[in-house]
Amino acid sequence: MSALLEIRNLKKYFHVPDGWLHAVDDVSFTLEAGKTLGIVGESGCGKSTLGRTIVRLLDTTEGEICFDGKKITNARGKELKKLHTDMQIIFQDPFSSLNPRMTVRQIIAEPLRCCEKLPAREIDKRVDELMELVGLARRLAGSYPHELDGGRRQRIGIARALALNPKFIVCDEPVSALDVSIQAQILNLMQDLQEQLGLTYIFITHDLSVVKHISDEIMVMYLGQVVEKCGSDELFKDPRHPYTKALLSAIPIPSLGVKRERIFLKGELTSPVNPKPGCRFAPRCPYADGECFKRNPSLTGDSLGHFAACHHIQ
Repeated sequence: MSALLEIRNLKKYFHVPDGWLHAVDDVSFTLEAGKTLGIVGESGCGKSTLGRTIVRLLDTTEGEICFDGKKITNARGKELKKLHTDMQIIFQDPFSSLNPRMTVRQIIAEPLRCCEKLPAREIDKRVDELMELVGLARRLAGSYPHELDGGRRQRIGIARALALNPKFIVCDEPVSALDVSIQAQILNLMQDLQEQLGLTYIFITHDLSVVKHISDEIMVMYLGQVVEKCGSDELFKDPRHPYTKALLSAIPIPSLGVKRERIFLKGELTSPVNPKPGCRFAPRCPYADGECFKRNPSLTGDSLGHFAACHHIQ
């Protein structure tokens, strides 16, 4: 398949009193149509900022974003509005991302009213189709978000994202605010929708067990940079970066009497504000040496497409 999304040396910096915060720093990858790229890492590593920059909710500092063969880095006005019919986002909190003064029907219909010149009857028909597609009972059409549970709220967010028939959706931790049993329902729904509609996902999460379930490839980020990227099964089978190994060691094993050797990270977090040269993970890495503090490792890969950024990986 051809690449639907190409990210080249993408950077997103924010100005703060002490300088520039490097939220996303020189990130590059490609994503094929119909596939899911999982992005994982600790809170504050730049996952959500990367997703919002890709769908142009945030402007880039440097780099290029190519979508469906077109450069969209500097899209504005009508071009950006048209772009947002093909690129959508599902937000983390299914409550704060919904307008509390609008009913379920009004929330799902809003994108259609803003971007599609359809008569009211056609909009109502489309809303009914979307509610059925995501598993929302039609009797809930007149309800308000506060009257529903978290799972139903997130289904509203998914229906809203699907309203304009997008090709690509950024899923920004869409199940992290939900109960475990509801998480499984939403994940299964998203996989079914991907198969039915041919959707392409970026799935952002800090839960590695969740990302393994839904992703074709996984990209691990640390303080704005990509430290490892490979196929989902390959990452769990053969993690190469010390940070990835530490993340995987924290996953509990659902079996009595079986324990995983836990890797505890020590040391201070590198500041993302005007970071110094060198590997940003070095102060917490058990293998760091002088070279790690002097030079930032490049992301290098092998014939299997397994990429990692570490001076100690041959």
